Amino acid sequence: YAQARSAWLAARSSLWKQFPVDQRMAQPEIRSMWLDRGTIVRAGSEAGLARVFDRLAQAGINTVFFETLNASYPIYPSKVAPQQNPLIRGWDPLASAVRLAKARGMELHAWVWVFAAGNQRHNELLGIDKNYPGPVLAANPSWAGYDHRGQMVPQGQGKPFFDPANPQVRQYLRLLYEEIITKYDVDGLQLDYIRYPFQDPSAGRLYGYGTAARLQFRQIYGIDPATISPSQTDLWQKWTAFRTEQVNSFVAEVSRSLRAKKPDLTISVAVFPLPEQERIQKIQQNWEVWARRGDIDLIVPMTYALDTTRFERLAQPWIASTQFGQLGAALLVPGIRLLNLPTPGAFDQLQVIRDLPAVGYALFAAENLTGELQQVFNNTQGNSATVKSSTGASEPIPHRQPFKTAAVRYTALQAEWKWIEQNNQLKLTPTALSAFKQQANVLETALNQLAETPSASRLTTAKSSLSRFQSQFRGWMREQSAENSYQVRVWENRLGAIEKLLRYGERSQRM
Repeated sequence: YAQARSAWLAARSSLWKQFPVDQRMAQPEIRSMWLDRGTIVRAGSEAGLARVFDRLAQAGINTVFFETLNASYPIYPSKVAPQQNPLIRGWDPLASAVRLAKARGMELHAWVWVFAAGNQRHNELLGIDKNYPGPVLAANPSWAGYDHRGQMVPQGQGKPFFDPANPQVRQYLRLLYEEIITKYDVDGLQLDYIRYPFQDPSAGRLYGYGTAARLQFRQIYGIDPATISPSQTDLWQKWTAFRTEQVNSFVAEVSRSLRAKKPDLTISVAVFPLPEQERIQKIQQNWEVWARRGDIDLIVPMTYALDTTRFERLAQPWIASTQFGQLGAALLVPGIRLLNLPTPGAFDQLQVIRDLPAVGYALFAAENLTGELQQVFNNTQGNSATVKSSTGASEPIPHRQPFKTAAVRYTALQAEWKWIEQNNQLKLTPTALSAFKQQANVLETALNQLAETPSASRLTTAKSSLSRFQSQFRGWMREQSAENSYQVRVWENRLGAIEKLLRYGERSQRM
């Protein structure tokens, strides 16, 4: 085993040394990064923050999730929230971030904590009582959620949570988000901690017993949920469904109210990639419902892993589900955690995403963007403000220009097929090659026409051409697949990503 592992490590090292990380290889994709509170605080001023945005732009990042609300402290001076983050003095980082992002051709999405109301670690940074519940719960203790022991902070966790069933909590949060999107020209809003704290019913770790939740449940079912045991299957299922619906309905309310004020706002959610039923039992987070209803645009699962095999195991089921419309038209953007992840590992995970039917990724977080990884991104993704597509136009961002993205990505796929054919590596008979080329060109024309002048009729044509091409593709590539099945699977995945872009564009542009 030791000898085998040693040989594998040597092969991996040699492969990385040979890999072409000195040239651009990225197609148009969502290249997003979380810009964390710590990095914002350390920047200290707009000039300091500008240096951070310069690094992100040079790395090709085109979408920034800017930490705007953390532990009930907004990063900006608010008229809704009781207190700006005490670590920020004398400036408005959100106003600066909007200016800096737009100057560099990047999108700025306000990243907000939803139901997590405080943070013991943040209290330590502020030098205050560790158990301080945050400025909002301190002023409104009846808004809190509790575990079955009556504790505000669940056992083994460091954050008190709001009670999602409390109508005053919901109104407060909606007003805060409306302030953010109307006062600042942000491109999107990302909902984080859009869930209950982690629970384990089998181990007796239970949560969700806020005053409002208990009252509402008792009014519906005639019983106090605090008296229900997980062994009472029917009642416990009702209690779990009740809490899950509090989160589901809040997402729907936020989506409606924010889109009414800013129709082109992109709404994303940072979510856990646990299996659906396990996730509902543990944190009452059923984001599949939000996606199917059209409440959200981007799903960002926190598929964090230190090895590529585990990362792919986490990301694959959700990306595959998008192929079959199980998540509606929402785009899936897997998350990669950079902390303690070597540069080859980070790049390897990124390449996995590019080989699956996905249209981008999210990196956590800006504070972990190292010099070596920065250089690799600079070389392979380019500067987001100057990157051009093969047509010479500015590179489109998928969630903003889905039809143009689809056309550019398909042009790149066409170029790959032509190169392989010219080098006698495309295993097609002359008859099959002729049919393949003809249908490929029909699809290219349909996608380009849709990108140039979007219309319902051109979308119908593009979707029909793509569907017809996909249905014939596997037959054409039977011999190719026998020789290199991974290559053909990647091509199918890239066609799947184009299909997803068309579906997203159909919904987002109301066609």
